[in-house]
Amino acid sequence: MTKPSLPELLHAAVTAVGGTERPGQAAMAGAVAEAVDDHSHLLVQAGTGTGKSLGYLVPALAHGERVVVATATLALQRQLVERDLPRTVDALHPLLRRRPQFAMLKGRSNYLCLHRLHEGVPQEEEEGLFDQFEAAAPSSKLGQDLIRLRDWSGETESGDRDDLTPGVSDRAWAQVSVSSRECLGAGKCAYGAECFAEQARERAKLADVVVTNHALLAIDAIEGAPVLPQHEVLIVDEAHELVSRVTGVATGELTPSQVNRAVRRAAKLVNEKAADALQTASEGFERVMELALPGRLEEVPEDLGYALLALRDAARTVISALGATRDKSVQDEDVVRKQALASVETIHGVAERITQGSEYDVVWYERHDRFGASLRVAPLSVSGLLREKLFTERSVVLTSATLKLGGDFNGVGASLGLAPEGTAGDDMPQWKGLDVGSPFDYPKQGILYVARHLATPGRDSSRTDMLDELAELVEAAGGRTLGLFSSMRAAQAAAEELRGRLDKPILLQGEETLGELIKNFAADPETCLFGTLSLWQGVDVPGASCQLVVMDRIPFPRPDDPLMSARQKAVEEAGGNGFMAVAATHAALLMAQGAGRLVRAMGDKGVVAVLDPRLANARYGSYLRASLPDFWYTTDRNQARRSLAAIDAAAKADGT
Repeated sequence: MTKPSLPELLHAAVTAVGGTERPGQAAMAGAVAEAVDDHSHLLVQAGTGTGKSLGYLVPALAHGERVVVATATLALQRQLVERDLPRTVDALHPLLRRRPQFAMLKGRSNYLCLHRLHEGVPQEEEEGLFDQFEAAAPSSKLGQDLIRLRDWSGETESGDRDDLTPGVSDRAWAQVSVSSRECLGAGKCAYGAECFAEQARERAKLADVVVTNHALLAIDAIEGAPVLPQHEVLIVDEAHELVSRVTGVATGELTPSQVNRAVRRAAKLVNEKAADALQTASEGFERVMELALPGRLEEVPEDLGYALLALRDAARTVISALGATRDKSVQDEDVVRKQALASVETIHGVAERITQGSEYDVVWYERHDRFGASLRVAPLSVSGLLREKLFTERSVVLTSATLKLGGDFNGVGASLGLAPEGTAGDDMPQWKGLDVGSPFDYPKQGILYVARHLATPGRDSSRTDMLDELAELVEAAGGRTLGLFSSMRAAQAAAEELRGRLDKPILLQGEETLGELIKNFAADPETCLFGTLSLWQGVDVPGASCQLVVMDRIPFPRPDDPLMSARQKAVEEAGGNGFMAVAATHAALLMAQGAGRLVRAMGDKGVVAVLDPRLANARYGSYLRASLPDFWYTTDRNQARRSLAAIDAAAKADGT
């Protein structure tokens, strides 16, 4: 029997999922197949509606090597495992004459821990274990969540938190889950044979396709201990998110409450001298943190340096003592010891990292109204780490609707540790960029309106002219508005102002769960939804409910963001343009994602309104506009209002 061709396989898969074949999808599938066969790397931009999941799954399954697919969002993981993969495997089985297996794998803390559930959480203030089910009043929200978790544990096959509907609070989940550092290990645990996390890892070892998230991919790359099975092909979907997720995993944090918790956990298991030294170091650190002012620490101040050295040395002594002593009077000693060790090792690791003072790290203080001060350390760049850990031993395909910024892939490529496209060199991963376009006719389906007449937004200005403009646009659109704001404060101010002016329902992020807000927004065309960062990327509402997307200003990082400003300064010191490489790239990525909320289906029409004149007037405006979908462009406010009114009238005539 002859080997089936890629177009045959793609046709079978698209038919099975009830989709439509697109030229962009076919071009993407061909490029992915070529990259996998050549052991090379590919960055592919595939616009909304291209069908990019099948564009990479079909050639990957046809190749026959093990594939890891890493995504940023739970929604896409679910779509792959519950819809795309089952149907694609069924469709390809007769042609390939084999049935590829697939599995989902997440970090250990995403799975219910049966030991925690049945044996309880180690008590920190006193010896023994605390029965969380008795301690939490059944009438309280926590008590109800825990009772539901106990009932669910007998029904679930996966133990995966994301399979529990409705979900539970982080506080409740913390009572029944463990981090990988706190886990006893299957060999030592009484529940090892039934462990959900271990079962997920075993399924992943046998699977041809493993679906995971960016965070686990980052842990696998950074920590050296492999958590993902060996694989020949890595596909990173939603790849525009990868750098920030890897940065998050590589960021360390110390807070007084975290250090105090470690002291309490270790005190009952080590000799008095070691416990007292850690307690004293903890108190010294807390005194320094009381005076901490938010901002970057270009050099570690002397008082903080002494406090961290004391913390590091005391933690090291406790770690040695924890390994050398046993205390049978402590109930469930192995669990208590493992939890204490995990806490103290984290403190030792972060304190040592900051005291060593690498030029490649950025250190800063943060202060929260609720949680007080924290000390944080993050890598100045993760590009070297990604180049070394991601691209050396496998073929990598990175895909997203937004990878091409300002007209090329080099900005995103540089953030991933890649040299400019086409650059040759022994230690430089060779890669190719491909934009397969979108099935949407952007110039006919959408308008990009820039409010050129408005005042340039200042840091703390009230922007009454912007609010007037926003009210006029929402009125013309008949509601149907997704408002994307650069800060929560701006979103709240706009919601408050428009609720007083317009007879339209205005939903505000934070007043209800995100899922509930999006559902209510989609259900009623007159409704508007205002919010900040997660709405720029997380809303998929095709149809007449979203016909106006408003951005209040260009979403540059805050000037006082320690990490972004440090990255900008480093580029400048190396002779580059720090503003364009860091701030403008950050803004372009977010704006491309935000503008992508407007057209989600072939029949969608509408306006993206940017209420920041710099997009039209500033020198960098053309770079940002080149990163957005190719909408028809105008700065004429009357044209924008007339178009919105016409789109609203057409939607009402259709009964939507």
